[in-house]
Amino acid sequence: MVFKKLLGSLGVGGPTVDTVLDPGPALPGGTLSGQVHLRGGKADFDIDHITLELVARVEAEHEHGESEGAVVFDRFTVGGGFRLREGESRSVPFSVTLPWETPATELYGQPLGIVLGVRTELAVAGAKDKGDLDQLAVRPLPVQEAILEALGQLGFGFRSADLELGRIGGTGQQLPFYQEIELIPAPQYADRVREFELTFLADPGGMEVVLEADKRGGFLSAGHDALARFTVSHDEADRPDWNTVVDGWFRQLAERRASYATPGPYGHGAPYGHEGSYGHGAPYGHDGGHHRSGPGMGTAVAAGTAGLAVGVVGGMVAAEVVDEVGDFFEGDEED
Repeated sequence: MVFKKLLGSLGVGGPTVDTVLDPGPALPGGTLSGQVHLRGGKADFDIDHITLELVARVEAEHEHGESEGAVVFDRFTVGGGFRLREGESRSVPFSVTLPWETPATELYGQPLGIVLGVRTELAVAGAKDKGDLDQLAVRPLPVQEAILEALGQLGFGFRSADLELGRIGGTGQQLPFYQEIELIPAPQYADRVREFELTFLADPGGMEVVLEADKRGGFLSAGHDALARFTVSHDEADRPDWNTVVDGWFRQLAERRASYATPGPYGHGAPYGHEGSYGHGAPYGHDGGHHRSGPGMGTAVAAGTAGLAVGVVGGMVAAEVVDEVGDFFEGDEED
């Protein structure tokens, strides 16, 4: 085994650490498990604690434009309180629960361009040092996947996805950032709306779906043409009529957008343009049936990511995203 990093602040001859995540993508609100492999140095060391940090590449909007940075959005102490003998090899298993709002990094195996990682901090005799960053893959929750699949079936296209620093007023958002998925309008909306933005905010009971039409500015500033919020529960993922429901959401949003002569002040915690609850009689503006057509959002994501800076669809995207994780966080860490 090749250990990833000699802990520099502990000096030459200190212990080395390598964290290995169990294979396969994790789920928001689900379990992330793996092993932290330690190898002793040229002397005995007392391991105070082993801590895992969840790190995200996040974009921030400010008066001078946009910038990117690394944000730690959760920490877990998974071990410690033992002596690592000279030359000793020891593995510390861990199993932690991801935040429900952890963003998805892929859909049906296609990368979305979101960069998440797990970084290991080892505290030895009062000194702390961080190991290399390991890529974290996360797939959507079943209800998120159902909504995204319906969007693809309805003819929406995937343009891009990113993480925006800030909070969406009036929601139950917990993390300091939110995932924003930019969609190309389906043909039936293309003459009224230039683009749609979609955000999922999950919690143990369900999920808020925040939609925006023709974004101008951001959730934290004025300039929205229309904004809408809907709630769904996790056990609705298998419903057969998601196409009808999702089309109704976007129909309402497009109609609301068209009814505005000027943008409304939805930033800074202002009320949303519409609030509905799936399964509780909210009028979706589209009747009956659960006909499905179109290739599905997995195909749309594959087509969309082909134009992203991270590369082309397939193995090259995955490889370049892995490289980007190391390159990005190497010189831009938040302690």
